[in-house]
Parts: sequence; structure tokens; C-alpha cells
Amino acid sequence: MFEHFELRHIPTLFTATVMTFGGMWSYFDARAAMLEFGLPDRIASTPAASAVMKINNARTTVIGMCLYTLYFRRELAACDTILAILGAYAGLVDSYVVWKEGNPRKAVFRFVSSGLVSAVGIAGWTAGR
Repeated sequence: MFEHFELRHIPTLFTATVMTFGGMWSYFDARAAMLEFGLPDRIASTPAASAVMKINNARTTVIGMCLYTLYFRRELAACDTILAILGAYAGLVDSYVVWKEGNPRKAVFRFVSSGLVSAVGIAGWTAGR
């Protein structure tokens, strides 16, 4: 199963794990998941936000599962493409929203970490380009 594993695959596998299993967190405690994401309690405590978070995180989990699927099929360039786009676009949107909602520390963390994910993808690190 992991016979093609190389150390350069760690960022992809880490991202796949965080998205697959982290995305499931909101099903058990949506408020805590939103607070950890960086949203304020005034949003995290509302039932409507809980429903939206659960719907959104279903998609997050699917992206993680897709990364795993592509990785185990050895479609490593496709993994890099997902990382590049995901880190750039979703990372910017997440950071912007969290910043506007009053959590600049978490916004900066999200911006930097998603930028690193995007850089790994752009560089084609998983595929070894």
C-alpha cells in the first residue's frame, strides 16, 4: 500500500489526513470546530452556522479522500495540482474571512500554512518534478 512512499509525500498525506478526519469534527462538535477554525463565538454558537459548517466540511472531507485516492493510485501530479489550488484559493478565502471576523492570529496562521501547502503543490514536490 505504501510501497511507493517517499519523504516528499508527507505534505500530501498530512493534508489528506487533516482534511479527511478534521473535516469530520463538525459532525461531533460543530461549535468547537468553528472556534478552532477561527470564527468567533457569536457565529459558532448559532444553529444555522452549525448546519453550514457540517455541509461545508462534507466537501472538505471529500477533498481529503480524493487526495488519498489519487495518492494510492500514484497520480502524484494530480495531488500536487489539488494542493496548489486548494492552498492558494481556499487558504486566501479562509484567511480573509477569519481576519474580517476578528481573529488576526488565526488568519495569519491559516494564510502561512495554506501558502506552504500551495507552494508544495506548485513546486510539484509530491510528484518529484
